[in-house]
Amino acid sequence: MADKGNDPAVIWQTMIGEMEKGFNAFANQAMSSPEFSKAMNQVGGATAGAQKQLGELMEKYLLAMNLPSRAQLVGMAERLQSIESQLNEIKALLHQVHRNSLAPEGGYGATPRPPRTKRPPSEGEQK
Repeated sequence: MADKGNDPAVIWQTMIGEMEKGFNAFANQAMSSPEFSKAMNQVGGATAGAQKQLGELMEKYLLAMNLPSRAQLVGMAERLQSIESQLNEIKALLHQVHRNSLAPEGGYGATPRPPRTKRPPSEGEQK
């Protein structure tokens, strides 16, 4: 069995652990400085500006390709949802009107209709 002092896995784990501690200490020290926060704010501002420009360029590109933009698709989806809800309301009203037209007017049972027993005359009887 290998000695713990000479085991390459133990040496490797110890080395990695020490490197992590050193990197964490350096990163904590760097992030606590005001220069770091200023630089991060500038990078964030530049990223936001680049994202806005990319959005505008994409809008122009889609317009040139005669394709709808995301904002236009969202607007169409909202309008379509509104139309669907109005159609559902109309459908419910139609069902209600249909049910009311089938109900008897007096509130009593509907009068039964006589059976249709009369038959049309046959060809021999018409002459």
